[in-house]
Amino acid sequence: MNPLPVVLADLRQSRGGALAIVALIGVAVALGVAVTAEERALRAGTARAADDFDLLVGARGSPIQFVLASVYLEPAPLDLVSGQVLGRLQDEAGTVFVAPLVFGDSHRGFPIVGSTSDFVTRGGARRLAEGRVFATAHEVVVGADVPVQVGASFVSTHGRPRDQREAEGAHVHEGFSYVAVGRLPRLGSAWDRAIVAPVESLWRLHSRPSGHREGSERLGPPWEGDQIAGASAIVVKPQSVADAYRLRARYRGAETMAVFPAEVLIDMYAMLGDARDLLWLIALVTQALVVAAVLLAVFASLSQRRRQLGVLRALGAARRYVFLAVWLHVSLLVALGAGGGLLMGWAGATVLSTALHARTGISLPVAISWPEIALVATLAAVGAFLAAIPSWLSYRQPVSSLLRG
Repeated sequence: MNPLPVVLADLRQSRGGALAIVALIGVAVALGVAVTAEERALRAGTARAADDFDLLVGARGSPIQFVLASVYLEPAPLDLVSGQVLGRLQDEAGTVFVAPLVFGDSHRGFPIVGSTSDFVTRGGARRLAEGRVFATAHEVVVGADVPVQVGASFVSTHGRPRDQREAEGAHVHEGFSYVAVGRLPRLGSAWDRAIVAPVESLWRLHSRPSGHREGSERLGPPWEGDQIAGASAIVVKPQSVADAYRLRARYRGAETMAVFPAEVLIDMYAMLGDARDLLWLIALVTQALVVAAVLLAVFASLSQRRRQLGVLRALGAARRYVFLAVWLHVSLLVALGAGGGLLMGWAGATVLSTALHARTGISLPVAISWPEIALVATLAAVGAFLAAIPSWLSYRQPVSSLLRG
């Protein structure tokens, strides 16, 4: 005899309790799935966002804070590295380009970063999605998500206002306007929401030497040693791996630091991994408690179904039929809960990635991989194994005992 029709009929009869058990298991599984999927997405998204930054040189300080501010455009107070360092770097052999990054201004909350055309095009390796690179101090290139059309003009605001009140009281650079002449391709990083202007523009707006002689309209390197202002960070594109390590060693000193963002990310991932392990442990404990609760619920329901099982035995159902009916009932609940948890975990991680993208601009690709599938399969297998306990107890009960229940 096939026990499945009996199991399905019983589930329909007690659909409220069955749905509660499935939902409880699903939530527990979803927590573990969301933790692993989101952590993997965060690693992939942040690593891809750092691909454009081979080597960063800046003033001594916290490497993590330095990378967060320079690569991910998180507002942070950075000491300026002196113009003399930029002057030495531009004369170094083994570089494709050297580009300063200067922060401090914004437009409607979108940061304006002063840099060079080489930084915009990655030394000619990147094409713009629209328009061209800036050629004068009043021209800018906007990120993919900046709501400024190519050809539109705007004025900049000093600093990055955090809310509307600060925006209303912020200082606007009157008498100096920008015009967008190009748009970057979508990068999946915070630079999709940035505006890149000639570094000379920000230096002049803040009454700093522009790197060129007074009255010169020239943009980009070479800058003159006694006319170079400081920068928040300097991006260096080395010609080779050997050049990268040589330059990093040379500019690691008492006043400057040189970092590979990928190495700093490893330290950040280590801290992230500690949090992931803690959440993973919580998820496993939660799943164990849920499975235990499911077994207790099954034991409680068996006490109410003893007479039903006794009638089946009296009508000729074999012991193994009763065993299979109880085992299939429990296993089906666990499997449905685990499968639903996989979908809920993926949906939760997707929602969190969307929220983080809106906050940081970093694209975080969420995908279900083998760790999540293994988690669900393991829970389903453990549930099927433990389901044999109540099934065996029902198997051993004689018909007379079941009918007396």
